[in-house]
Amino acid sequence: MKNNNGTIMQYFHWYYPNDGSLWKKVATEAKTLAESGITALWLPPAYKATKGIDDAGYGVYDLYDLGEFDQKGTIRTKYGNKDEYLEAIHAAHDAKLQVYADVVLNHKAGADDYERVEAKRVYADNRNIEYGEPDYIDAWTSFKFPGRNGKYSKFQWFWKHFDGVDWDENKKEKAIFKFTMRNSNWAPILDPELGNYDYLMYADIDFMDPEVNDELRTWGKWYIDFTGIDGFRLDAIKHIKFDFFRDWLNDMRSYAGKELFTVGEYWNYNLRILLLYLEKSNYEMSLFDAPLHMNFHIASKEGRNYDLRRIFDNTLLQSKPSFTVTIVDNHDTQPLQALESPVDYWFKPMAYAIILLREEGYPCVFYPDYYGASYRDYGKDGNQYDIILAPVQKLQELMKARQLFSYGRQRDYFDHPNVIGWSREGNADHPGSGIAVLLSNGDDGWKWMEIGKAHAGEIFFDFLGNHSGEVTINTDGWGEFKTKGGSVSAWVRKS
Repeated sequence: MKNNNGTIMQYFHWYYPNDGSLWKKVATEAKTLAESGITALWLPPAYKATKGIDDAGYGVYDLYDLGEFDQKGTIRTKYGNKDEYLEAIHAAHDAKLQVYADVVLNHKAGADDYERVEAKRVYADNRNIEYGEPDYIDAWTSFKFPGRNGKYSKFQWFWKHFDGVDWDENKKEKAIFKFTMRNSNWAPILDPELGNYDYLMYADIDFMDPEVNDELRTWGKWYIDFTGIDGFRLDAIKHIKFDFFRDWLNDMRSYAGKELFTVGEYWNYNLRILLLYLEKSNYEMSLFDAPLHMNFHIASKEGRNYDLRRIFDNTLLQSKPSFTVTIVDNHDTQPLQALESPVDYWFKPMAYAIILLREEGYPCVFYPDYYGASYRDYGKDGNQYDIILAPVQKLQELMKARQLFSYGRQRDYFDHPNVIGWSREGNADHPGSGIAVLLSNGDDGWKWMEIGKAHAGEIFFDFLGNHSGEVTINTDGWGEFKTKGGSVSAWVRKS
């Protein structure tokens, strides 16, 4: 769905209410979303998590429990029950939407019991450096899933399937403990952050264990059959050795007999690291463009002092557009979350114009930017905040403009630090297509831009309604397009 102007929607955010309504909302909204220009939904983790209905799904307990069994004090998950999840996928497919499942395999949480394990402590800021003597700890690593009682899989997890934890139940001590009983080592990780960033949280899965690899392949095939999903969003891949998902995805695609589009979350602002991961994983997946998100964040903070000509500098979109999923914000960057770096509201329409109306990349729209959201939580300073996120102005018009008009040859006009633009010539496969986009982070702006001789004599207007007036394309296919300061305009044929 990357071709033909596909658009993903991340259909949740971290603070979505834990009322079990999300799967029902997907089913209700699927047709409307498709009509608005969405072609694929990235749904949150659907399996039972350690905090039951209060968990966003990333503290994974049982990969086989999609809201079916009484575990962790609940049958349903935060988002609904198994039948509602399957009905949501069915409704999405009926609306011609693809569904991408959120796959969280780095760790497990909420173990049923603890086990006596020999371990060494390692420094949090450099996990390669051990300190103290080896010691026996009580590690929460026994997962027997009594509520499921062997349905779908009889596999159980024990200490030998993990390489570390961050809690000793015996001493009630929080630290990073690396297991030593099998001469365990952290997996070889590409990212040099924290010495070795194999360990992230909870009970860290050991991907060098053959039983683990076999079970996760078995689960993946079961999940494809059971749900009928069309692809994956892979969580926390920077903490997992690169060849695991390279081989796992090959196996899943061979089994399913279809593309299974996949995007990985490798959250790093260093383009070199992202390119290295793509290379080492044999380009089996796309990656989210974290550097582009950060450019948006910085641009929104600096205002007219930001040079818009540099918006694509050091981004994945600039280097490997065919393997890039672009975002403005997500559940980790939203206010009060772990990677908090939200794009300021005034700049979001421009950021969305950049990811939606250009040729490169596969854009992903964030749920609160479409619907809005409100929530309360504590910040890093210990104070409590009430957050209100309003729907992004003109976002639905931008999505519709992508769906209808943003096709054909692209010409760029990145020749001014505060006013940039581009045009798309349109093509015969999409009658009426063709668009000229102009945005400014400073004063009112204008540019002569070429949109093609095929449009000579046509009258264009701002589809977003941000600028009044009309533009008549001259005999050479050029027009003088305008935009208001701190705004974006998308000029299309008036008809």
